[in-house]
Amino acid sequence: MTPKPKKITKTASTASSTANTVTQDFKEAYRLALKSYKEQVSSDARLKLIDIFCAFLVVIAGVQTLFMALIRDTFPFNAFLSGFIICVGQFVLLISLRLQVQEPFEGVPKNRAFGEFVIASLILHFTTLHFIN
Repeated sequence: MTPKPKKITKTASTASSTANTVTQDFKEAYRLALKSYKEQVSSDARLKLIDIFCAFLVVIAGVQTLFMALIRDTFPFNAFLSGFIICVGQFVLLISLRLQVQEPFEGVPKNRAFGEFVIASLILHFTTLHFIN
C-alpha cells in the first residue's frame, strides 16, 4: 500500500504575512536602488543627461509603435522599422557609453569612449537612413 500524500493547507494569515513580507522586501529594494541611483547622478551630471536621453528614446519608440497600431497600416514599413531600429540602437550605444563614463574600462580613457560612441552613432544613423530608401 502506498502512503497518501499529506495535504498542505495554508491559512489566510500565513498567506497574507508572506505577501506583506514580499511587499516590504520589494519596497526596501526599490528604496535602496533609488538611493544608489541618486548618489550616482549627484556625483556626475553626465549620467543624468544620458539617462534622460535613454528615457526619451524609449518614449519615441513607444510613440512610433503606438502610431503604427492606431493607423492599422504598415505602408511605410521601412520608415517605421528604421525609426524603431534607430531608437533601439541608440539606446544600446548610450547604455554602453554610460557604463564607460561611470567606471572607465581599463586602458580606455573617457574621451576615447565618447569618440567611439559618436562614430558608432554616425554609422547607425547612416545605415538606417539608407534603409528607408
